[in-house]
Amino acid sequence: MRQAATRATDRASAAPPRVAPVRAQGFWRHGWRRFRRDRLALAGGAIVLALIGVALFANLLAPYDPLYQHPQGLSASGQPLPGSAQFPLGTDRFGRDVLSRLIFGARISLTVSVVANGLALVIGVLVGSVAGLLGGWVETLLMRLTDTLLGIPMLLLAMALVMVWKPSLLVVVLVIAITYWTQLARVIHGEVLRLKQLDYILAARALGASSPRILTRHILPQLVGLIVVYLSLGAATTVMLEASLSYLGLGVPQPIPSWGSMVSEGQPYFRLAPWLVLYPGLAVVLTVLGFNLLGDGLRDAVDPTQWR
Repeated sequence: MRQAATRATDRASAAPPRVAPVRAQGFWRHGWRRFRRDRLALAGGAIVLALIGVALFANLLAPYDPLYQHPQGLSASGQPLPGSAQFPLGTDRFGRDVLSRLIFGARISLTVSVVANGLALVIGVLVGSVAGLLGGWVETLLMRLTDTLLGIPMLLLAMALVMVWKPSLLVVVLVIAITYWTQLARVIHGEVLRLKQLDYILAARALGASSPRILTRHILPQLVGLIVVYLSLGAATTVMLEASLSYLGLGVPQPIPSWGSMVSEGQPYFRLAPWLVLYPGLAVVLTVLGFNLLGDGLRDAVDPTQWR
């Protein structure tokens, strides 16, 4: 009996220790934890959220109508006034409040950025995924069109399109979307070429799944992280492009406030009233910085190769 007890004790000591099962973390949950640890990404997200809040509540935040020309908004010699209690950021050459125009300019810039970037995203994902999945002459046709547009400088193409059409908010949105989808299409095309060689995609095709089903059920869900990152990074580029067009007089028509047009209007007064160039320029820089920091943080958070 002692021998049996001894053998049982030996078997128990030789058995591997029991390990409690580890709960696997989901992809997005792990990505969110990484994003929260990135202080620069959080700062970028805070900047973007603040700009969105300013754009949404511009009517409540702006102290004046951005188009109203105040009789007391110019000096006795007809020059813009610097910052004061009545006009915190000063006035422009027409006596309009600069702060109010900056606040409403955020609405224009972010509206153009979000809508144009969204349209470019739809076109780029559609062209890149269809070309990568179908291959053959469809891929050749779509990718050569993409390469042709990529070979033309974005700002030059946008200027040519705006000069053909009458400048308006809708035209600016469409022009930015038409000129900006090519970069995402090239990225999506390469990613789809990689994904369609994976075993589960080959198995789905062997079981008779159609190309639209493979695209919507198996490939597009794998591209969500890439699309989110591109959406945030692309917003910075579209803000810069809209500001550039407005600076050249090809953006939203006057007197609608836009940061680019405000810089252009204030440039002749740079020595006399530097705030006319400084404040809208800082607004563009801050917006681009916020979207870039947010995009970089999202890229690191959703990229499994960066996980440790």
